[in-house]
Amino acid sequence: MQHFLLSSAARSLSLKKVFRMGEDVAYQTFCQMRWPETEGEAVCPRCGCTETYNITSRRKFKCVGCYHQFSVTSGTIFASRKLSYTDLLAAIVIFVNGAKGVSALQVSRDLDVQYKTAFVLSHKLREAMALEDAGQILTGEVEVDGAYFGGHIRPANRKTERRDRRLAIYQTGKRQVVVVGRERGGESLTVVAKSEAKGGEIVASRIHHMSTVHADEASHWDELHAKFETFRINHQHSYSDGIACTNQAESFFSRLRRMEIGTHHHIAGPYLASYAAEASWREDNRRVCNGNQTAIVGMAAMASRVSRRWAGYWQRAD
Repeated sequence: MQHFLLSSAARSLSLKKVFRMGEDVAYQTFCQMRWPETEGEAVCPRCGCTETYNITSRRKFKCVGCYHQFSVTSGTIFASRKLSYTDLLAAIVIFVNGAKGVSALQVSRDLDVQYKTAFVLSHKLREAMALEDAGQILTGEVEVDGAYFGGHIRPANRKTERRDRRLAIYQTGKRQVVVVGRERGGESLTVVAKSEAKGGEIVASRIHHMSTVHADEASHWDELHAKFETFRINHQHSYSDGIACTNQAESFFSRLRRMEIGTHHHIAGPYLASYAAEASWREDNRRVCNGNQTAIVGMAAMASRVSRRWAGYWQRAD
């Protein structure tokens, strides 16, 4: 059976099509993503009035009611953008096309922009992706698991000087754990914490009380039995016993590991939650064609408020 990503159904939008559509069509595409309920007709973000003047010379609108002037990206994650609408749409397509993520360096080269521009834009898209999991409650069959990232310690050259780097006394303090809760055949959500036990508490609070939970034999998962019907799998004996397994949660970590090692090479601690949320979004939408993925990310970005974390990032104004 052919993998979905190899099928023609997975390719509904290409960079060639984006650059051929021109700036006017790209602009109208963003209007449709910003105001889908009015079929792309502008709505004043200040008073909600649907009657506006179109200032075509500057691609801006003026509200009939309060006279507020605004653009299609005003008040969104893309506020104060300098890229053309064609380049902005192309950036989203490039970003969603990476099955294991896309580095800021590649975005920089593909769009011929500075690395700083590509870095901040990529993180703004990750911020929009993370909104999909906001307030999410997992239901049904849910698998939970955790994995540690960061805090790499280079091994000593001589064998006699090497230490067990898994022990806490030999850690740098930068290591963090990503805990994932994943519905079988459904959605997933991630939490970043200092310990798997702490992250597990947060994930457990976002699982419906009627759900069935699967976890490994780590002692900090013992508390799950008091809240949910829980099945445990001992990985020293098998990865699945026909009932309990955490294979889908571990497949998420496989993608995140490949993103870290193969695409980004290093993920700094303050940004780990953003990359984990991106990996979760990619897992949840892996059977969606790239055209619809572009629309999902674009509409999430246009529905978001101005980013407080990434506005003025390089000027340290955040």
